[in-house]
Amino acid sequence: MAQRLVTDRLLLRTWELEDAAAAFRVFGHAEVARWLSPIMDQVPNQEAMQVLLRQWIIEDLRAEPPTGRWCIQRRDDDAVLGGAALLPLPPGGDDLEIGAQLHPSAWHQGYATEATHALAQWAFRQDVDELYAVVRPDNTRAVSAVRRNGMEWVGETSKYFGQTMQLYRLRPADLTQAQPGALPPGFEDE
Repeated sequence: MAQRLVTDRLLLRTWELEDAAAAFRVFGHAEVARWLSPIMDQVPNQEAMQVLLRQWIIEDLRAEPPTGRWCIQRRDDDAVLGGAALLPLPPGGDDLEIGAQLHPSAWHQGYATEATHALAQWAFRQDVDELYAVVRPDNTRAVSAVRRNGMEWVGETSKYFGQTMQLYRLRPADLTQAQPGALPPGFEDE
């Protein structure tokens, strides 16, 4: 089961079936879905989102820490902003991917950086040596978030999803040295 994590502004918790409407607003949104392909298609309706949440909840119950999926909820108003995950990458599951998906209304506020920073800290306390982010080449918001957490660009790869993606790696020392508020030169705010 996903570990409950609390940051200054966010609560990262397990998904619940009651989150279906809020989750659909995120994963059914075209601007979010365009960045999830080829991993996941746009969710077509709330009923499909509920089925997907049920699957995520079951997978999460069986997952070995630190893997899992989290609902990202804002603490001051309990709004569901999106989701985050620590999941084994295909084909062999040897590498662990970290990622977050937010509703567009939550973009440009540092939530992705804050959520993934908390997940990375937790994962490293579980004896994980490194985490990866696989980013579509033109997803500047995702690049900004991973770079703010100290992730280093490794190169381009088609190893994981059959298309050329940017690969970033994070090790515990990189996270410790990261300044989540500092934006690397040449990157826009997430």
